Amino acid sequence: MENNPSENHPFWGDPAAFKSTHWSVVMTARDANSPQVTEALERLCRAYWYPLYAYVRRKGHSPDDARDLTQEFFARLLARDYLSAADRNRGRFRSFLLGSLEHFMAREWTKAHAQKRDGGNVLFLDAMEAEDRYRIEPADELTADRIFDRRWATTLLNQAMNQLRKECAANRKAELFGKVESLLSGEMGDDSYANIAAALGTSEGAIKVAVHRLRRRYGELVRAEIAQTVTTPEEADEELRYLFAVLRD
Repeated sequence: MENNPSENHPFWGDPAAFKSTHWSVVMTARDANSPQVTEALERLCRAYWYPLYAYVRRKGHSPDDARDLTQEFFARLLARDYLSAADRNRGRFRSFLLGSLEHFMAREWTKAHAQKRDGGNVLFLDAMEAEDRYRIEPADELTADRIFDRRWATTLLNQAMNQLRKECAANRKAELFGKVESLLSGEMGDDSYANIAAALGTSEGAIKVAVHRLRRRYGELVRAEIAQTVTTPEEADEELRYLFAVLRD
């Protein structure tokens, strides 16, 4: 992936582009009862709930308690209980989300759990899926903070890859994408070009050009995904560097 944060890209080069990104919308209008704010916040939470669930589980909570705790936290968050305390100087959604969860766990979870609240209408947490994913996490290698950061990073990359898959399908390139996806994510060696070309009835050179273009587009989509979780281009630069550092560790 090309990962130069200074590359000329609409989410990078024009600070005005951040006015319409999801977390920027929430931070700008957090005190207003705006459907746009609710939609933006719910979309972010829907995408990034699993890193929080994994964090809670690694803190020692049982699957049932982790499910209830995460659901209740999201119910409070979507009701805007925590938005009024959001610090504009720490504009990353990742930082805000984890800090708010820590506050909830320390001060409000015991009371909320005792009242047996059910998390309201928050429906996007699939408890069975969450626990299935958690069972394959490394048993002892990652602290709660590290597992949160890793899953945040992989979720972000998966969101970008899913968007690329949709774009390829819309452009009648679904078969090509299916063949080269592992190359884009680094799971397959470059010696696979010839096999892919033979399977698709084209030249190895054509496959290399296609992969180069898809990698470039994937990089743009990763940057766009990051832009939805920060409030400034400078934070996006930092978040991109942090993402790659987390994945290297």
